[in-house]
Amino acid sequence: MTTLKSKLQDDLNAAIKERDELRSSTLRLTLAAITKEEVAGKEKRELSDDEVQKVITREAKKRREAAEAFAQGGRPESAEREKAEGVVLAAYLPQQLSDEELERIVTEAVNEAKAAGAEGPRAMGAVMKIVNPKVAGQAEGGRVAAVVKKLLAG
Repeated sequence: MTTLKSKLQDDLNAAIKERDELRSSTLRLTLAAITKEEVAGKEKRELSDDEVQKVITREAKKRREAAEAFAQGGRPESAEREKAEGVVLAAYLPQQLSDEELERIVTEAVNEAKAAGAEGPRAMGAVMKIVNPKVAGQAEGGRVAAVVKKLLAG
């Protein structure tokens, strides 16, 4: 078992013993998503820590989107629950980049892409190829794309 997955399992056991319903249900759902990912495909396999982290990131994103949908639908209690679950999952993810750090990394990538001959809106793909490996797990794709578009337009 990977170290991150075993940490989730240990934290789930602790949450159950402490009767922490929010943490235990959130961790159960996350471990179920990890197991589903492991058995997807032709044969069962063990996920690496990076793959487990991607599953956790995906689950956290689902919580954010659900919270927004519940808030817009006039269900504040459900929105709060989803936000709280997102906070639980955030503890297992790397620290997110601040807007300033992200903008600095994207600016460097834009300059690098322009030096390689990429110009205008078509440079978006070239810049994203440079930026994505540098910010993997530390910034959401949509957030990165928005900064890239802003800097290429400006």
